[in-house]
Amino acid sequence: MVTEYQEYEEEIKFFVIFCTTGSKEEGEKIARQIVEDRLAACVNIIQGVTSIFTWKGAVDQAEECLLIIKTRSELIPALLARIKALHSYDVPEIIALPITDGNPAYLDWINEVTG
Repeated sequence: MVTEYQEYEEEIKFFVIFCTTGSKEEGEKIARQIVEDRLAACVNIIQGVTSIFTWKGAVDQAEECLLIIKTRSELIPALLARIKALHSYDVPEIIALPITDGNPAYLDWINEVTG
């Protein structure tokens, strides 16, 4: 039996992906490649993100860039694989959040440029 949540989840066509990188240059390299590959419609790069995290049993801190990636749901597996192949981190942060509503013209554009 399909629950209401599962039915709702199947209707989500667009996602925002968050991914941090160790430098602006790495972020630009990843962003350009996934847009050229048509795996993403747009990537925003935000510099100056301070991340505090636990890694290998110790609390650590790093200055990073945050990539905000807009894509279609069916492209996520290929997008994740491409980011992992390009990324310098052993375990890159790649988190997908559903877009449940938005400007229809913008969502159509995402569909168009990644189709």
